[in-house]
Amino acid sequence: IIKNMKKNILKKIFIKLSKFLGYEIIDQNTFTSPTLEKKLNDDLSIINQKSIILPLGEVKITKKVSSILIIFRSNTNIEIWDQNKKRLFENPKIEYTLRSLHSLIKSIKYFQKDNNNISIKIKIVDDQSKKEDLSKIDSLLENSKLKYEIISLSHGKYKNIIKTQKKEQTFANLASLLQSFELAKDDKNDLIFFLEDDYIHFVNMVKETINSYQRISSQLNRDIFMCPTDYPYLYMENDKSNIFVGSDRHWRTVNKTLCSFITTNKLINKYWDNFQKTCSDRHEPFEKYLNKIYDEECCLSPLKTLSVHMTNINSSYGLSPFIDYKKLWDENKYND
Repeated sequence: IIKNMKKNILKKIFIKLSKFLGYEIIDQNTFTSPTLEKKLNDDLSIINQKSIILPLGEVKITKKVSSILIIFRSNTNIEIWDQNKKRLFENPKIEYTLRSLHSLIKSIKYFQKDNNNISIKIKIVDDQSKKEDLSKIDSLLENSKLKYEIISLSHGKYKNIIKTQKKEQTFANLASLLQSFELAKDDKNDLIFFLEDDYIHFVNMVKETINSYQRISSQLNRDIFMCPTDYPYLYMENDKSNIFVGSDRHWRTVNKTLCSFITTNKLINKYWDNFQKTCSDRHEPFEKYLNKIYDEECCLSPLKTLSVHMTNINSSYGLSPFIDYKKLWDENKYND
């Protein structure tokens, strides 16, 4: 008994000393961490302090996050931009917008459950949605209790900036994107997330993206881009990728994205010419000048996906592989 008591006292002293020195202890016999007071299959990381992944150990977080701006572009009038095809499940566009926004709100709240000290604000850049549709969007956001703002896109503001387009919807899409980039250019939040209204997000999307951003950008000691979607077009060519371990999955380097991604104000300003050129005309591909940035900067995409682009089932820019689309769709139905 005396021997056991001495062992326990020494063990407690050792745990306290380890905590004081900033070390974590792993007890592989009990599969626990005495210093963290967690089981090893729990989330061991502490946001803005350290990222711990077994068996890789700890990464000290140098890229800290206290505030996030989410810029969400909406247009409930256009079924699929630049196409005459139907989306998966063939519902009116407003249904995709509401489910997209509903899934985003759920994901934010899941993240904030353990990180309520991190400020998140949503700005909706809306392109002439119908009054009744905007009312539904506003009601959904109001009920969420999150900080938000709805901004109506002004086409006239960009008439002399964006080249004349064959289709009005092409001009509108470019104007909406440019206004989103302009909002981000002068923003002071730590991270800026650009999202479109036809993506449905898994509940862990925000948490995994933020935690993995912190881990990987701290490892690399540089700001990066991250896209939450694993697009099918990424598997159509034999492109090489570097693989990183994120918070709860692998991430790979990519050299192409669409217009949903997260980054910093610093990188937006560094490559402002590329962001402007993306919106000045309809390029081929559309994201031509965004993709040029990834020749110089690290951009990552998750394996497997955190968000699904709900386009036509045959689109190479749409449905991510190995996902139960119907389940994801049903789980995010919004009843106002």
